[in-house]
Amino acid sequence: MKTQNRKPKTENPAPRPKALVLYGYGLNCDFETAYALSQAGAEAERVHVSDLIRGEKSLLDYHLLAVPGGFSWGDDHGAGVILALRLKLALGSALQEFIAAGRLVIGICNGFQVLVNLGLLPGLPGRADARLAALIPNDCGNFRDAWVHLKAVDSKCVFTKGLDRLELPIRHGEGKFYADGPVLAELADRGQIALKYAGPSGNLAMGRFPHNPNGSLLDIAGICDATGRVLGLMPHPEAHISSFQHPTWTREKEAWRRRGEPYPEQVGSGLAIFRNAVNYLADKVIGGRG
Repeated sequence: MKTQNRKPKTENPAPRPKALVLYGYGLNCDFETAYALSQAGAEAERVHVSDLIRGEKSLLDYHLLAVPGGFSWGDDHGAGVILALRLKLALGSALQEFIAAGRLVIGICNGFQVLVNLGLLPGLPGRADARLAALIPNDCGNFRDAWVHLKAVDSKCVFTKGLDRLELPIRHGEGKFYADGPVLAELADRGQIALKYAGPSGNLAMGRFPHNPNGSLLDIAGICDATGRVLGLMPHPEAHISSFQHPTWTREKEAWRRRGEPYPEQVGSGLAIFRNAVNYLADKVIGGRG
């Protein structure tokens, strides 16, 4: 009697969170951001701003919205102002519905500027959509392209949960976080300051240049909204998901070569931000059928 070879049963893989990464009109970090999200376990799709505004793509079909860095509309009328206005007029209610449904939003560099101009950040309770903060020209008076050290603050932010110290690049001319004193105090009291600029040892920059590269008040490098699910930050996490992106990797490779060992690629500190987002969505939104 012949026996039949049966294929072992395989379980269906868990669905991956779907991430929408905006591109177009001067946004220029979309490929890197989409790749970082895919490396973190998301199903990332680049979507043109016009396709989203015209309704050819629906925001609510996704679990995460990423507004990446660049110079949207050439920063005419102010960094992120025009893109923020277009999104607000076309998608204002959809964005609020998206956030209310438990989805995540991340704005990086120019994306942070967009979220602040939209009023999604700081998003203090009772003042949704209010523009209570700004990202203004750097105190140093010029564009800064450098690597910075960051300290993750004990906050309610989903993206930075469990993180301590990171090293990421910045590249901006208008990155100084500014808000009135009462707003700054409320952000601190409510746990909405997610990242601060620091020195190499991890001590806060205390406003000192170049560790604080732009003069941000309270050394703020990133904040979240009152839900902890909307993050804006000036440093670029997508630009450090691999050790090959760090400027010292060739020196480290040579050190490994002299020991007679091949250089092992290592995970960059920015990837943890995206992994936190994907893990949260897989557990709270997809797993919870949100």
